[in-house]
Amino acid sequence: MASCAALAVCGQALVVRGGSRFLAVSTASSDDDSLFTYDCSTAEKKPEENKGEDGRPMDQGSDMILASTFSTSGSYFALTDDSKRLILFRTKPWQCLSVRVVVRRCTALTFTASEERVLVADKSGDVYSFSVLEPHGGGRLELGHLSMLLDVAVSPDDRFVLTADRDEKIRVSWAAAPHSIEAFCLGHTEFVSRILVVPSHPELLLSSSGDCTLRLWEYRSGRQLQCCDLARLQEPVEPQGPKRFAASRIAFWAQESCVALLCDSLPVVLIFHLEASGPQLAFRQQLTFPHRVWDVAFEETQGLWVLQDCRESPLVLWRPVRGQWQGASWHLLPGLLLAVAGVSHLLIGAFVTSSLFLKVLCYRGWPVISVDTGPCWKALLVLQMASAACTRPPLTT
Repeated sequence: MASCAALAVCGQALVVRGGSRFLAVSTASSDDDSLFTYDCSTAEKKPEENKGEDGRPMDQGSDMILASTFSTSGSYFALTDDSKRLILFRTKPWQCLSVRVVVRRCTALTFTASEERVLVADKSGDVYSFSVLEPHGGGRLELGHLSMLLDVAVSPDDRFVLTADRDEKIRVSWAAAPHSIEAFCLGHTEFVSRILVVPSHPELLLSSSGDCTLRLWEYRSGRQLQCCDLARLQEPVEPQGPKRFAASRIAFWAQESCVALLCDSLPVVLIFHLEASGPQLAFRQQLTFPHRVWDVAFEETQGLWVLQDCRESPLVLWRPVRGQWQGASWHLLPGLLLAVAGVSHLLIGAFVTSSLFLKVLCYRGWPVISVDTGPCWKALLVLQMASAACTRPPLTT
C-alpha cells in the first residue's frame, strides 16, 4: 500500500522516502559518509515499446516509490516505483546494484529470510521472485490470486509464502511449490491491508483489514486466535473522524514484545503487548499526534520512530517510560533527523547537530544562513533547506 512518505528501519540504518526519492542515514553515526540519497527519476528507464498513435508511450510512470523494504540482516534494500521498476541496493556501503523491469505496478515486496530472493506482489494478484545473488536476472512467476495483492510475507524458515488480497483472504503457500496451498486464514470481512509474521513467534501471524480489526493467527492451520475490534479501542480524536479505517502499518518490537498499529487517515498509533500465555494481544495505549502520521518503525535499541507531517518535528522517537509510552526529548535523539516533503516529492533533511547540518548544506552547494541556537533554530534551518530543495537537484551517490 503506497503512501506519500514512508519509513524503514533495520539495525541502525534508517530510510525515509517521499515521492521518487529516499534518504538513508545511520542513527548511530554523525559522520556525513553515512548519508545516502537516491532519486528514481535518474534511474535507468525501460525501453519505450508500447506507443500510442501519437508515438508517445502509452503507460508512463511518475517514478514515485510504491513500496520498499530492508532484508533481514539489513545488508540489502529494495524498492519498486510507479515506472514498473525493481531497484536493488547494497547497504554496506550503499550502492545501487541493479534496476530491473517488473510486469505490473507493485503493491508490496519482501526479501526471503535467506536473502537470496526478493518477492514482489503486484496489483493483478501475482507474485514474482527476483534473484539477489544475480542482481540482473529476470523475474519468475511464483503464484497468483484472482484479485489485487496488498501485502506479501515469508516465514522465518523460508518454507511458506503468505499473501493478502483485496478479497478478504490470506493464503499460506509452500515456497518450494507455490501452487500447493497449506492453509487459508479466513475471517476478515473487508480487504486485508497488512500482514506480519511475528519474528519472536514464527508460528504466529498478525493481520489488519478494512473491517477495522487486528487479528492474530496460527497461520499454518489457518486458525484464528484473537480478533481485536479497533473501533472500540480507538479513543475519539476528531468529532467527524472516519468510522471505518484500515491499518497502514504493523510494526513489532521483539525486545518488549510490542505491536504498533498505524491507522490510516487517523493521527493515532495503537500499542499492544503480545503476551506469551495464550498467546494473545493486550491493548496498552493510544498515542495521539497533532499531525498526520505517515509511518512508524521500531529500532531495537531505541524505541518507536514516528514519521509525521510536521516540518518542525518530522521525525520523533517514542520510548516506554514506567509502562507508558512518551515522546523522547530532543537531546536524547541521535544527531540526525529527517523530513520528507511527500506532496511535492522533495526530500528534506533536518539536522539536530548544527555542524553536520552545515557540512551537508555546503557539500550540496546550498547557501547557509547564520542562526543562533535558540529554540527556533531547527525550524529556521528546515524552512531554508525546503526552499533550497525546490531549486537544487538531489545529490545521488
